[in-house]
Amino acid sequence: MPPSLSRRWPVRHSIAAASFVLLVACAEKPTAADAQPLQAPPVATAPAIIPPVVPSADPLDLQPTQTFAEWQAGFRKDALAAGIRPDLFDRAFANVSFDASVIRADRSQPEFSRPVWEYLDGALSPLRVRKGQALINQYADILQSIEQRYGVDRQALVSVWGMESNFGQFQGSKSVINSLATLAYEGRRPGFAHAQLIAALQILQQGDITPEKMLGSWAGAMGQTQFIPTTYNTHAVDFDGDGRRDIWGSPADALASTAHYLQSSGWQRGQPWGFEVQLPSSFDYTLADGAMRKSVAEWRQLGVTLPNGGQVPAGSEQLSAALLLPAGYRGPAFLILDNFRAILKYNNSSSYALAVSLLSERFNGGGLINGTWPKDDLPLSRSERIELQNLLSARNYDAGTADGIIGANTRKAIRSAQQSFGWPADGYPTHKLLESLRTQ
Repeated sequence: MPPSLSRRWPVRHSIAAASFVLLVACAEKPTAADAQPLQAPPVATAPAIIPPVVPSADPLDLQPTQTFAEWQAGFRKDALAAGIRPDLFDRAFANVSFDASVIRADRSQPEFSRPVWEYLDGALSPLRVRKGQALINQYADILQSIEQRYGVDRQALVSVWGMESNFGQFQGSKSVINSLATLAYEGRRPGFAHAQLIAALQILQQGDITPEKMLGSWAGAMGQTQFIPTTYNTHAVDFDGDGRRDIWGSPADALASTAHYLQSSGWQRGQPWGFEVQLPSSFDYTLADGAMRKSVAEWRQLGVTLPNGGQVPAGSEQLSAALLLPAGYRGPAFLILDNFRAILKYNNSSSYALAVSLLSERFNGGGLINGTWPKDDLPLSRSERIELQNLLSARNYDAGTADGIIGANTRKAIRSAQQSFGWPADGYPTHKLLESLRTQ
């Protein structure tokens, strides 16, 4: 979903077909769920992914106060009040039961995260590039029609497809109704799960899919491009004209639905997602903030250049751009534009959006990075990020809630601490900063 649930939200939309099974039979798993989430920005459209999971301060408040059967009886009343037919509800819930594995997945807080360079290596594998190129050729006519209607280029659509489900091979095997019912009953995010479950029942009532075939991830993301139910209801389309919006089995429907979502998220026809840049030695790294936007021309006036004497894409000089340093000042730098921000609304992770963007270029032989990654400085673990936040706040750099999520407040606190040490203030959490705060 576009919010991928990914400690993220989900829209994830869907796209594969049986004809692709042989092509992708040996493929690696999708990488969307491995991306590290950013702090969620406000978006007008429903997210393509699932909302971030924030640990509860009191685990007792997550304990249900009623049995699953009691919850189901109460929810049935809500569903019927929302217009769901009694016979449809009873069929959908015929075999529904509490699934503890969904709760374990929802509560999981990985201690370690993959470095962005390792994430990109998996996302941009030669096998995935070759499969994407083959599918672009195989579905050229459909993709051209989608481009004409929605203004989203085919390479980007196929890139999302590959990232979300490995071109339809990994769509999830759990009952969407069962997973969402479990999440709605358990109580961590009752409002979100309740809304998704009502939306899922509406999809069934519309006749686009049967309960038995409505399969997806543990968090309720569905289809080849992993839409959540509410996003499906607002953005899924019947592009192949068979009377059903089938993001599970119809590549045309899945790709067009994804294009519809990206269009509504601000995708600009004919514009690049961004491009890699080089920064001058005297650069002010406090400008590397997603909220700090300047025209490409203004960034160039600050000494920002393209690698190897490259030229800015035609027509880009006046476009609004932000500077992205996915591994801090020691790693590659990118100016990101509106289309990158549209991908972030699909999955609010800079590593995911960068992977989708670069993969779309790899299909045409581009997408190579000139800068080098700081591979001697691995990302902080979750417990180390929490410790960093606590240390920053203890030293009067307000990092906000110590939840291990490096959001806007924490980045601002990191910059202040970096400035006090006389370092480049890029807002990137490092072991060096953690050690310095420990011994300060």
